[in-house]
Amino acid sequence: MAVLLVAEHDNVSLNAATPKAMSAALAIDPDVHILVAGNGCASVGDEAAAITGAAKVLLAEAPHLEHHLAEEMAALAVPLAAQYGAILAPATTTGKNYMPRLAALLDVAQISEITAVKSADTFERPIYAGNAMQTVQSSDAIKIITVRTTAFQAAETGGNAPIEKINVPAPAGLSQFGGDELTSSDRPELASAKVVVSGGRALGSKENFAKFIEPLAGRLNAAVGASRAAVDAGYVSNDYQVGQTGKVVAPELYIAIGISGAIQHLAGMKDSKVIVAINKDEEAPIFQIANYGLVGDLFKILPELQSELEKADG
Repeated sequence: MAVLLVAEHDNVSLNAATPKAMSAALAIDPDVHILVAGNGCASVGDEAAAITGAAKVLLAEAPHLEHHLAEEMAALAVPLAAQYGAILAPATTTGKNYMPRLAALLDVAQISEITAVKSADTFERPIYAGNAMQTVQSSDAIKIITVRTTAFQAAETGGNAPIEKINVPAPAGLSQFGGDELTSSDRPELASAKVVVSGGRALGSKENFAKFIEPLAGRLNAAVGASRAAVDAGYVSNDYQVGQTGKVVAPELYIAIGISGAIQHLAGMKDSKVIVAINKDEEAPIFQIANYGLVGDLFKILPELQSELEKADG
């Protein structure tokens, strides 16, 4: 049966997670439909239609779909479910919000954060904070799946799928959107950045985090990340947290500064292509997965690194 992929977007443009989740959907079945739900999001539908492999785009527009509330998204998807063998969404904050409700309403088990598709009913996913991989086979008539998009390459563009406007159910009215506070930054978005510079508790203060991490990230055009310990200490907001309870990243280069490497943090970044660790403790767990490790005082190493980068740029 066909597969339905729920697109991630902001009503203006498609999130980079969607083409990656598309690769997972295509591995399940070549007949993939993309659901674009929102308000005034026709441009997103056009972007989705251009993803290679998309057979059809379902466009659902209504004011109560603008913020992808779990109750409204599930109410939209339930009537569509009978047409599909699987419904997928990226394992983002948004997808993790509405997909469990959809699974509950359909009375099936959700398969969370898959990292590989073995067959149409068998998937691989991390467990125990990424320390083990589990193979899951589902006999449910419809599979409800979230995709850890860092494990998949983005599908290419160049397609021209037809766009079909679909009817939207009346508002469920069970919740309402109260507002959001978005962090504004000139830096690349953390979840999709090619380079990430992360700081840990060893930086000692909010001021030191800004003094040592921000300039290095600026020099490398990198996103800024942090360990949970640094976030809990108030050095940065939780938007920056990388790990099991934060964002999962897989950049080309991940620089961990003053981060010991608790398993919860490693679960969020160990798929990075190249990992560089700077820590004064040579026994720190981060060195077990690092491609390059530098043992020393970060307050001495980082100024030297900055100086060398300036020379290289000059």
